[in-house]
Amino acid sequence: MRNPSRQGVEAAAARIRGEVTRTPLLPLDLGRQRVWAKAECLQQGGSFKLRGATNRLLLLSEDERARGVVAFSSGNHAQGVALAARRLGITATIVMPADAPAVKREATLAAGARIVDYDRRTESREEIGARLALESGATLVPSFDDVDIIEGQGSVGVELREQVQEAVGALPDTVLVCCGGGGLSAGIALALPESRIVTVEPEGWDDMAWSLAAGVRVPVADDAPPTRCDSLQTRLVSPLTFAVLHGRGARGVSVSDEEVAHAMRVAFARLRLVVEPAGAAALAAVLAGKVEARPGTVIVLSGGNVDPGLYAGIIGDQAAS
Repeated sequence: MRNPSRQGVEAAAARIRGEVTRTPLLPLDLGRQRVWAKAECLQQGGSFKLRGATNRLLLLSEDERARGVVAFSSGNHAQGVALAARRLGITATIVMPADAPAVKREATLAAGARIVDYDRRTESREEIGARLALESGATLVPSFDDVDIIEGQGSVGVELREQVQEAVGALPDTVLVCCGGGGLSAGIALALPESRIVTVEPEGWDDMAWSLAAGVRVPVADDAPPTRCDSLQTRLVSPLTFAVLHGRGARGVSVSDEEVAHAMRVAFARLRLVVEPAGAAALAAVLAGKVEARPGTVIVLSGGNVDPGLYAGIIGDQAAS
């Protein structure tokens, strides 16, 4: 099996160009320091996930397309796969936790996919997805543990490299990336070998940070705390993403729900962007002082799919500073 590579990322970026949106890179002044926000919350489907899904499905043979695809996701990957599948005339089945945000569930159904529910505390989405794929002959499309997915997500890094160079005439110094399984982080790390990569996860779910520090993959504890960052609740990162990030010397930090909520309010007030909790984690790390904001720092706002009621409550809780 081949490993994800920079060449693969560049090829994926060229392959999906025109199928995905080149999202804007927005300036954000924090005190005297200007940083840059890559607004993947404005991507079609509301997150970066369309990139990897589109790349993976475009590489399917005609026979594989006819048999359909199966994916497992709490919502953003589900929407990415559902949208890409609909455009290519492929049947999609999504294994989704029963407690997934309603806005993500409804968008997945609206894109024409079939949803199979599971209990994230007592059932394995991987096992359910593998069983459904075996029974139907469909292709399993993982959310991060897949070379083509990782390389497709890396197109974010290709874009922001071009955009930062256009804006400041230099390469990105540091890129902070919201991290669940690490597909986006790994893809960006491959696209930007000169940049520092920092993964950001919810407190108690920071298995990538623990793994990078230990040099081996470390799973999340069985009693991990609840978090609003539903799409970052990955219990063990994949060998593929861990190998890329560990090899690049990436490091990880974690943020609390309170810090994430503050970041969502800042994104609304300062950037006029709707960002979901998981998508605001990287911004939260900078605002909380857990990562220094240096010239050429880029923050990836990875998604904007949030239930309106939850979002209204967070934004209305207090004014952003």
